[in-house]
Amino acid sequence: MWSPYDEGPRSRRPILIAAGGLGVLVAGGIGLAMLANSDPTSQPSTASPPAQASDAPIPSNPGGKFGFAASRATDRHPLGLKEVFKSRKVTFGGQSYLMTTSRHDKKCKDAVVGAKLQKALTAGKCTQFLRASFRDASGKIIGTVGVANLRTSAAASKVASVGAGKSREEYLKALPGKDKVTKFLGTGEAFAGGWSHGHYAVMVWFQYKDGHLPKKSEVKQLNQAAFGATDATVTPALESRSLTGKRP
Repeated sequence: MWSPYDEGPRSRRPILIAAGGLGVLVAGGIGLAMLANSDPTSQPSTASPPAQASDAPIPSNPGGKFGFAASRATDRHPLGLKEVFKSRKVTFGGQSYLMTTSRHDKKCKDAVVGAKLQKALTAGKCTQFLRASFRDASGKIIGTVGVANLRTSAAASKVASVGAGKSREEYLKALPGKDKVTKFLGTGEAFAGGWSHGHYAVMVWFQYKDGHLPKKSEVKQLNQAAFGATDATVTPALESRSLTGKRP
């Protein structure tokens, strides 16, 4: 597992999310099989509001790399879908991305593919999994960004590391949109990976619209899109949690 928070400036991030040289992290056939059993047009189900967090005082200045976000004990409020994915159009590094759909799953295992990953989420006391899908300005690159709320940093690291390698069999489930571009999410080879930010596990699935296996030069483009969409949405939300332990 590779974490962007251990590597200094984000502009120096390696080409791949997970270690493994120049290999492409692919999740094609298995992803298709799993997605065939899901409803790509499903919308978030109506659910009762999350339980209120305890009013017990939160320790001040917990310190460490992730501050309050190091543990759910100091960051008790559930993430809000609008807190993380609040704008339909986002921009990062001069590139724009259009969000086409979003979803909040309370059953975290429903948002991923793979028995080991599902088990890690359950063991880590995952309480919510938020996902949103994006397309770049050209409409050629599409992808899903997800964030899981685990109990501890150790649990989040475990989730993010499951299935790492050249060919993944445990990964974020793509969330197809209803539009003519992101409706193809999950129907081809993908660039998939994940990392942790305190007690949150961040995962991505990015691919080309036509689902072709990306060449080495194309892997970098998928990488840039994955981090661009993530840094415009999930990253600032989690950094705010690290500083305050509260909803912004």
